Amino acid sequence: MNYSINWWRTSFGEEEILRVVHSLRNEHVSQGKVTEEFEHKLGDFLGVEHVVATTSGTSALTLAYMTLGVRPGDEVIVPNRTWVATAHAALILGAKVVLIDVELNRPVINAQLIEEAITSHTKVIVPVHMNGRSADMKKIRQIASKHDVFIVEDAAQAIASRNSEGFLGTQSDIGCFSLSVAKTVATGQGGFAVTNNTEVASRMKNLRTHGVESVKDLSSWNLAGFNFRFTDLQASIGIEQLQRLPYRVNHLKELYQIYSEGLKDSPFTLIPVDLENGEVPVYNEFLVENRKEWIAYLADHSIDTRPFYPDLDTADYISQKSSNFPNSRKYGKQGIYLPSGPTQELKNAKVCVDQILKK
Repeated sequence: MNYSINWWRTSFGEEEILRVVHSLRNEHVSQGKVTEEFEHKLGDFLGVEHVVATTSGTSALTLAYMTLGVRPGDEVIVPNRTWVATAHAALILGAKVVLIDVELNRPVINAQLIEEAITSHTKVIVPVHMNGRSADMKKIRQIASKHDVFIVEDAAQAIASRNSEGFLGTQSDIGCFSLSVAKTVATGQGGFAVTNNTEVASRMKNLRTHGVESVKDLSSWNLAGFNFRFTDLQASIGIEQLQRLPYRVNHLKELYQIYSEGLKDSPFTLIPVDLENGEVPVYNEFLVENRKEWIAYLADHSIDTRPFYPDLDTADYISQKSSNFPNSRKYGKQGIYLPSGPTQELKNAKVCVDQILKK
């Protein structure tokens, strides 16, 4: 079906084209100087010491878990509401994923439930800042410190989002971000991991290139890694996208406010984002009964929407059948994304609101 309003809208301009052409003409194609420049700019923006660019947000998570020594038999604590990559990155290393329910009114990990799930095999806690919403990082750090486990923040949907302590993704051992097309800063595919620990950063950089940071002085193989390398062509796009980030953040907030105000007396219930305290909504998320009917109705009027993805415990290869996730269920069954994106026209949000109110 051809939609007049797509569920996601971002854009790439002449600046990205010219930057990529410049890199090509100077033979900056694979991971090199332009990637380093992009990493430095990301670090300056987020206020972190080290940034390691990689092929995707999933790769960033996998790289983080590998760096912290996740192995078969270890346990990684993950919220039941997240994109499945958070779990897959642990499963591919042979770890067991331990699922935790989310908060009653926010689809982020319920920190009050974490401690009872910790065992002698727990290696990492992974708070996921869904749609720019901050998990309770203070509580999670207290728990991690008490039990001597690591924290990896999945901030794939949270670049530029903040809480009272600073940017999300910078408040743990390692923070992981995505640069896929449906993100505020996009390079097509891509991601990066951040840390303030020099030793951790060095290990990530080594693991990113089959265990060696530089092949110039290579005399032996000492560390099992993989090819998680970024490219200068993607970095060229990212540098230009990053310059537009302040504008994009403001635009996303405007979209959110149009939906928030326009649908407050509708069948759609907003899943709130705390704008006042620095959270940035990448997507416009609502709960609605009869979701399939609403998706079909809006599609009939050329408006594209998306249902939320399923709860992780619905995957047989992940779930703990004895567990219960009452708070997650409403999101998996009723969650819907209305047209979003850093270059989604404001008038499109107004059209969507008007169409919903007409039904």
